[in-house]
Amino acid sequence: MTNTTALPKMLRLTDPGLREQLEALPDSTALIGISTNGTAIAVDIDTAPHILVCTGTGGSTTILRTLTAQFLHQGAHALILDPKLLPHLWAKDLPTVTHRGNVAGIHDALVGLAAELQRRINFDGDLDDVPRLMVVLDQADTTLRQLTRYWETFRQKDDPKQSPAVAALEDVLYAGRQARIHVLYNGRAVDGGLAPAAREQFATVILARVTADTWQRLAPIAGPAPKSSAHPGRAHVIQEGTAHPTQVLLMTDAEAADWLAATAAGEN
Repeated sequence: MTNTTALPKMLRLTDPGLREQLEALPDSTALIGISTNGTAIAVDIDTAPHILVCTGTGGSTTILRTLTAQFLHQGAHALILDPKLLPHLWAKDLPTVTHRGNVAGIHDALVGLAAELQRRINFDGDLDDVPRLMVVLDQADTTLRQLTRYWETFRQKDDPKQSPAVAALEDVLYAGRQARIHVLYNGRAVDGGLAPAAREQFATVILARVTADTWQRLAPIAGPAPKSSAHPGRAHVIQEGTAHPTQVLLMTDAEAADWLAATAAGEN
């Protein structure tokens, strides 16, 4: 049995020294949380470009917010795709964030993303000066199913069967790393129509309170599903086939908005 007694009870932006720890991270790295042995569990999107988050009883949106806010703080831009939109109002006034909520808007945004991916791949210069783009896909499985149905409403006889929006997302999963485009996906990625090879591009997977079946689908090489915890912020972070019991950093709407407003004002 995994010993979780060493995990902190909570991990918040207001904890002493936490902001300073985030400030010290490289621009490609975000803190996910603290593991049982007290070490930081982070993700470097230069080496693990895409992140999947799946929680059984809520909390995925909060984790997406916490990760997105860190990358925005580092100078990234974000494309937030969510039919509900309300969970991401914390970012509505940020000039580096674009929101799309209805299915037509999400479809057009992803089709446009395919062109941006190609533009960046063909860019004749150093992409280090091009802002990273975080594609934040909340309620992702449902959204991809909606995109597939939407495409069927106007697809012509000679058009491809697959939704071009879903195809664009798959292209980003395959080639996003070289273009500095990264996907944060809230869902199982097995119910929305993504090809198996595209699902395998999620090198970091964050799971909390999921069923044994979902664990085996999303983390098959990490061993059997561990016992779930109902404690807020408890999760397992799977990286390179190893599951790390982790207390995840949780950032509220107000904390994220205030932190990024201070960032824009040149404050820490």
